[in-house]
Amino acid sequence: MHTVSNAIPEILESLHIEPLNSGACYGDWIASPSGAELESINPATGEPLAKVRMAGPEDYEYVVARAGEAFLNWRMMPAPKRGEIVREIANELRAHKARLGALVTLEMGKILPEGLGEVQEMIDIADFAVGLSRQLYGLTMHSERPGHRMYEQWHPLGIVGIISAFNFPVAVWAWNAMIAAVCGDCVLWRPSSETPLTAVAVQKICNRVLDRHGLKGVLNLVIGPSRPIGETLVRDPRIPLISFTGSTQVGRHVSEVVAQRLGHTILELGGNNGIIVMDDANPDLVLRAVLFGAVGTAGQRCTTTRRLFLQRGIAPKITEALVKAYRQVRIGDPMEETTLMGPLVNRRAVDDMMDGINRIREQGGEILLGGERMMGCFVQPTLVRARPEMSILKEEIFAPILYLIEFDDLDQAIHWHNDVPQGLSSAMFTSSLIAAETFLSHRGSDCGIANINIGTSGAEIGGAFGGEKDTGGGRESGSDAWKAYMRRQTNTINWSTQLPLAQGIQFQV
Repeated sequence: MHTVSNAIPEILESLHIEPLNSGACYGDWIASPSGAELESINPATGEPLAKVRMAGPEDYEYVVARAGEAFLNWRMMPAPKRGEIVREIANELRAHKARLGALVTLEMGKILPEGLGEVQEMIDIADFAVGLSRQLYGLTMHSERPGHRMYEQWHPLGIVGIISAFNFPVAVWAWNAMIAAVCGDCVLWRPSSETPLTAVAVQKICNRVLDRHGLKGVLNLVIGPSRPIGETLVRDPRIPLISFTGSTQVGRHVSEVVAQRLGHTILELGGNNGIIVMDDANPDLVLRAVLFGAVGTAGQRCTTTRRLFLQRGIAPKITEALVKAYRQVRIGDPMEETTLMGPLVNRRAVDDMMDGINRIREQGGEILLGGERMMGCFVQPTLVRARPEMSILKEEIFAPILYLIEFDDLDQAIHWHNDVPQGLSSAMFTSSLIAAETFLSHRGSDCGIANINIGTSGAEIGGAFGGEKDTGGGRESGSDAWKAYMRRQTNTINWSTQLPLAQGIQFQV
């Protein structure tokens, strides 16, 4: 397997990544955080990239205090001015796209085009946030009382806590941070322990912009383990909003803890995404969408295609085409131009996949192709002919496993499709307007995202991203997702010389 280790020092140096990095920043880096060392490993080679000195509890307290102070000034800056600073961050990301995208690939393992695409997603959401900074609209309402005016306005929340996952180590932070910043919030980021270097690099890029404006404490970084840092962040009453991306199991805990202190959450949890393929679908579109949806990022996207429902008339043709295409998937070094699938993030992820393959066999699933462990963290993408009653279909195995399930009629397919705990992304391929509209109707897909003739993966930043049921109900990125980062206030102004009460109540002394 080809390795590009010789390119690693140059990439790290260009992003100012040193052999040992600080894992706590409030604008200025804390020189010697009190936590343990964390080594970042290249999953493609097993080689260490660099180390981070993690934050300890006292470092966390210091950063939160500085962020709270910064919020008092940041919230008073006009939103369009905050947007201009986000515009400068977008331009810095453009200047460093190639190197930051390569670092995402080196540290997380997704192929280079996906690493570059993730940085482009950061740029796109920053551009979106710039426009949003002039569109934080409230509403005006007619008062029932004469001489009164009613309206609503939106105010910043305070400090927004972002807990991001390894699979999108920088894009998900940007979805939250760029929107929160233009809304007037400060941000405290705890990244995945699998991908600390990308977080350090992004923080350094942002610091250069903020330093030009004399700003500290607006965008903050605390790298540390779930306990004590993650748990302290979730329980902290000074953090009114926690945006968490990760497993449903951990998401439930986050939701319960934050709810106990009456805080707010944005939860982006599990996805067990399905595609329904009707007999009248375009096979070429299906093949391309399913291949990227199931194999992209080595099956480690929350929007990865995991269940493929094939109407019986088209099932043999699609199955044959997928087997042929899977045989041609080039697995290897994600930095190589011809590679289509890189490694899983670590050996634990490989073990989880192999355990899943064993349970698939025990439940009567037929492995059509793949399912084998390769060298290191590499695995073979897997096609499974499955039966709808298999209980494992209700689980999300975070790996490139695709189940093929045949069906007779659309109602049957929709029932099976919705009969899982998760509800993130879904799709249908059809030429029938009736079938498409049925899938998008109240009795169709129960997911937060439903597509026609495109796959489950690759959401654009213009629409709100998120899902229902065990996916958590959160929404990030586009549309009106910005409202989650602000508090609504209703205002009534009496410009008359009278004091009438609402509902016509008479109260005379």
